[in-house]
Amino acid sequence: MNDHVTDPATEAFLAHRNLLFTVAYEMLGSAADAEDVLQETWLRWVGTDLDQVRDRRAYLVRITTRQALNRLRTLKRRKETYVGPWLPEPLLTAPDVAEDAELSENLSLALLYVLESLSPVERAVFVLREVFAFEHDDIAAAIGRSPAAARQIAYRARQHVNARRPRTTASAEETRAALASFRSALETGDLRGLLDVLAPDVVFVSDGGGLRLAALRPVVGAGKVLRYMAGSLGKAGGVLTGEATTVNGNPGLVLRLDGGIDGVLTARVEDGRVTRLYYVRNPEKLTRVESETSLVSR
Repeated sequence: MNDHVTDPATEAFLAHRNLLFTVAYEMLGSAADAEDVLQETWLRWVGTDLDQVRDRRAYLVRITTRQALNRLRTLKRRKETYVGPWLPEPLLTAPDVAEDAELSENLSLALLYVLESLSPVERAVFVLREVFAFEHDDIAAAIGRSPAAARQIAYRARQHVNARRPRTTASAEETRAALASFRSALETGDLRGLLDVLAPDVVFVSDGGGLRLAALRPVVGAGKVLRYMAGSLGKAGGVLTGEATTVNGNPGLVLRLDGGIDGVLTARVEDGRVTRLYYVRNPEKLTRVESETSLVSR
């Protein structure tokens, strides 16, 4: 007798669980909320008559999308009272995510930050179409619109995102080199050398969530960014060290203060210079940077 036999509903759910989590996370930017969405998806899935389901993967994604849309509206209200900028939750990812160039770009904190400017439905359609390549008919079923409407929303969302994403994608090596400069500068306290790394109009976005010190609005300009970082280092005290890592499939730095995690730093590099810096310090968003999270695109 096999004690490990599972029913068809459980088998299907487990087979696609990583995909469902990735869809929910890409829509929400929060691992905790994505896990809640998966629980809600499971509760609805076990009550489904599988004999009526033609494509179990598509049907599961449809349930997940609908639950994520509901959660997105809740998150929108939460963000209205959030202290300072809201950044996505960084995830430590396996090497295979970084090897998938398209997936790693779509999962980057830089792109997820851009997706925050979309409406919930636009974000859902963009994620399903551009990241996971679902057909418009399946997307329409997931969002409760016609295929023609889904196409229009997809076009509008794509235009919006393309206008805000970098024209060229830096290699992982370029990004790692830029972050290595930051690591050296932060550990030595000598930030002047970063002027050669930062673009003149660099934007620094930090997220403390009201729980840790962070800029209440983006800091713009190389000089202002360096002054802000120097001031933050002065207030931090203790020994600050950096550890190279891979978050959301892209190079990142885990910064530690006296050994404890202070935050996660990621960068967007264009034409050899850093144009965007994202620093997550909110401790509630730093629970997934020491153990890998499995993310997939199919």
